[in-house]
Amino acid sequence: MQVETSEQIEMIRQSARDFAEKHIRPHVMEWDEAQTFPIEMMRAMGEQGFLGVLVPTEYNGAGLGYQEYITVIEEISKVCGSIGLSVAAHNSLCSGHIMKFGNTDQKQRYLSKLATGEYIGAWGLTEPTTGSDAMRMKCVAEREGDHFVINGTKSWITHGISGDIAVVIVRTGEELDSRGMSAFVVERGTPGFSAGKKENKLGMRASETAEIIFDDCRVHQDQMLGAEGEGFIQAMKILDGGRISIAALSLGIAKGAYECSVAYAKQREQFGKPIASFQAIGFKLADMATQITASELLTRKAGYLKDNNMDVIKASAMAKLFASETAVMCGNEAVQIHGGYGYTKEYPAEKFLRDSKLCTIGEGTSEIQKIVISRQLTKEM
Repeated sequence: MQVETSEQIEMIRQSARDFAEKHIRPHVMEWDEAQTFPIEMMRAMGEQGFLGVLVPTEYNGAGLGYQEYITVIEEISKVCGSIGLSVAAHNSLCSGHIMKFGNTDQKQRYLSKLATGEYIGAWGLTEPTTGSDAMRMKCVAEREGDHFVINGTKSWITHGISGDIAVVIVRTGEELDSRGMSAFVVERGTPGFSAGKKENKLGMRASETAEIIFDDCRVHQDQMLGAEGEGFIQAMKILDGGRISIAALSLGIAKGAYECSVAYAKQREQFGKPIASFQAIGFKLADMATQITASELLTRKAGYLKDNNMDVIKASAMAKLFASETAVMCGNEAVQIHGGYGYTKEYPAEKFLRDSKLCTIGEGTSEIQKIVISRQLTKEM
């Protein structure tokens, strides 16, 4: 695996950094306090190519790889984890699912609009009573001729209110049967498809999270992605790539927390000198920098494997596990380094800490990552 940075990645890094500084940073706390999802800003990101990084150029995407994608997510998340999360969910979950399992007609119909920001995408697997235990889902689709009628609720859905389309995995067969679920693309405005409660969250408050509700929602069989019964298996494959997204998101949050800590430690004086000169603070910065570097190497390795169509299950789980826990550590240490100021909204440290915790939960908890990793390890023995 190459670890040196290419000229193209540096150009993309600068582009994402410039966009984030101009269009995101001035509004970070405003959006966070009001829990505002800045949908027009998201559409502007589509115009810049950030919502279709992995989408082929034939569908109006940037046609780039995971190294470039990791870079975009990282740079945006250094400024605002909420926006980084929304970009990640849009790219890797909704667009990624259609790109990997959609037919030519579905790709032509949806990918171009998703890649340019004309459409905002959502993806639904989790339900109120089924998180990690997805095979017990209660959201059911029953066949009626050429249509399926969907009933049930999906929860914790990024863009559940504002999304123009949602890829949802619902039960079409028996409970606990891994071949008993199917994936559908459902368009906003379809009768029986509506948004439910918006979640009032600790962090990631500018990334909209809500229920989506199906009440006798009829969708044509042409809206199914892949074959009937493949939904759960598809979802697990999509999550393998999604974990790279969350690792990149975590990496950006960790770097943001670290950078604001270094800046503060160099200018804040106590006992007549900058606190950065004290060993207690220096050791915290050293630990942050070391774990960030390790997180980046794990994340870049997973991206390399994904770009080269190699088995990424273990690598993406390791990257997601380590980077997300690193983000929490860095957020916590950033608050500690800032002292009392770190506990106020005047400084960015508290938001990095609040945003970081979601990374250890979403798209598979840290505990689930350890299960995935351990199973892969025993397979290798």
